[in-house]
Amino acid sequence: MSRAAIRYAKAILETAQGTGTAAQVADDMALIAQTVKDNNELQDFIGSPTVKGDAKENALKEIFAGSQPLTISLFHLLQSNRRFSILTHIAAQYKVQYDIANGIEIATVTTAFPLDAALESKVLDKIKEFSDKKITIKNIVDPSIIGGFIIRIGDKQFNASVASRLLTLKRELSN
Repeated sequence: MSRAAIRYAKAILETAQGTGTAAQVADDMALIAQTVKDNNELQDFIGSPTVKGDAKENALKEIFAGSQPLTISLFHLLQSNRRFSILTHIAAQYKVQYDIANGIEIATVTTAFPLDAALESKVLDKIKEFSDKKITIKNIVDPSIIGGFIIRIGDKQFNASVASRLLTLKRELSN
């Protein structure tokens, strides 16, 4: 992640908060990040040094025509500064900055199978033990943990996986 992307994201967030459109711009940034991630041709187009900045700006304005005026103005700013290559980094960093500003933390929950509503509720209860912020759950499915879950919030981790318990038991039995 480049420092420039962080600076752009912070500046956009500050401006969006001033105009009361921070949440809508967050939606725009999520759409931009996902669209570019899912479309290799668009990635190549944005990153191509042979495509003129005007063409990139016009294409992005057309693709994301329903976006907030602030988001659209970002395309012009990137064109002016020849920084289209960091667009996806800016979009991702905006989400991070937006979450920080709104007291939202991302909890990465690794499970052996996708979370259902009952397990998500149990996980949220466990998370409340070591975080008082608003929590957004990001579920990662990893069958190698066999069962249970691993919660990671920032630099804190709670491992309640079957694989971890089996490893602990193995260490105890081998001593």
